[in-house]
Amino acid sequence: MEKITPRKLQGFWELMPEEEEIFDNMISTLKDVFKANCFMPLDTPVAEYSDILLAKSGGDIDKEIYNFTKGSTELCLRYDLTVPLARFVAMNYNVLNFPFKRYQVGKVYRGERPQKGRFREFYQCDADVIGDGELPLTYDAECIKLYEPCFKALGFDATVEISNRKILAGFFETLKDVENITDLMIIVDKVDKLKREDITEMFLEKGVKQEELSKIYSIIDTKGVIEKVSALKPLTDNETFQKGIAELEEVDRYLKALSMPNYTFNLSIVRGHNYYTGTVFEVFIDGRRELGAMGGGGRYDNLCGSYIDQNMQGVGMSIGITRLFDAMKSEKLSENSSNITLGILTFDETVTNGLELVNFFRNNSVKADLIGVGKSFKAKMKEANRRNIPYILILGESELASKIYPLKNMRLGAQENLSKEEIVAKLSK
Repeated sequence: MEKITPRKLQGFWELMPEEEEIFDNMISTLKDVFKANCFMPLDTPVAEYSDILLAKSGGDIDKEIYNFTKGSTELCLRYDLTVPLARFVAMNYNVLNFPFKRYQVGKVYRGERPQKGRFREFYQCDADVIGDGELPLTYDAECIKLYEPCFKALGFDATVEISNRKILAGFFETLKDVENITDLMIIVDKVDKLKREDITEMFLEKGVKQEELSKIYSIIDTKGVIEKVSALKPLTDNETFQKGIAELEEVDRYLKALSMPNYTFNLSIVRGHNYYTGTVFEVFIDGRRELGAMGGGGRYDNLCGSYIDQNMQGVGMSIGITRLFDAMKSEKLSENSSNITLGILTFDETVTNGLELVNFFRNNSVKADLIGVGKSFKAKMKEANRRNIPYILILGESELASKIYPLKNMRLGAQENLSKEEIVAKLSK
């Protein structure tokens, strides 16, 4: 029988067990932060009906969605966690308490070209607030603030860059010969990826006049403190434009009240999803901006409007935890973490006794395992080193008789002779 070469789909994620343990710990850490900030857990299906998932997508996202047909049913794989959230809220409107604060960690799928930091299958880690009717801008600030404890818990310093889509959308409303504002927003979303001359050409192709470009760039190039955003007010008296600036000023006040340490304003941020309607933001690891945004989010007014009549405003933040882990993997793995705390090295005559000890330690919350059963003592030690096991216990007949066991710290080289109860007390600290 001809063998099939084992291979996986390009752009889909797969980790070694040691990496998976670190990744699981990252997820657990983030969940603890969300719970501490009063968010509730939620999970939704990976596949949705196509009309549900496509209701609020648009833009470049439509080209990346995985869709397929099962019988006569048209289905899509979710491309983010926000649209499924809107569907869930619409279905359960009568039983939920509002504002509804939820977090979710799950896989999403986008058929974009795989490259460093970009995958076709990846995890998102979201926290959202949905209101029944108007949702105060305090929640925009709360979602932005969440990045600080999340990244701090993971050992990183990060800065959130903030904008408001109404500012650019309002200015684009004043351009007489532009038919599709969405097209212009998509161009702005590419500002950091393309050369300025290419961006200019794209604007001109969409009907923007040469004399209008300087004002557009004055907005896009605005970065820094809120005073720089406020200085744009004389550009136009367009109501949408002025409202966008006012909303950013309000969010800034709330962030100061929350003692948010690292944030700045960057009006070139618009995010790629058409469902964002106001505040938008992205987060970058300090000193590592070349890695790209490690998450983002924003305000989406009336996202559930495609499903129910109630006006339900929302805001959410997301961490691209797959990209974050992939970017920082080498640093994390250099910590030499192991899924085993105590390795027990036995001889042929003490294997059964070794299993009894393993059972005792596991029952007392110490991660113990037999190492290298059937191998030479030298091979056992090599395996313990290779697996980065911090402590080993050598079990011979004399140790069985005395019930005192040599516990060796593999990183320090120090050794202590302890009872099994003393070992539990030491390793459980």
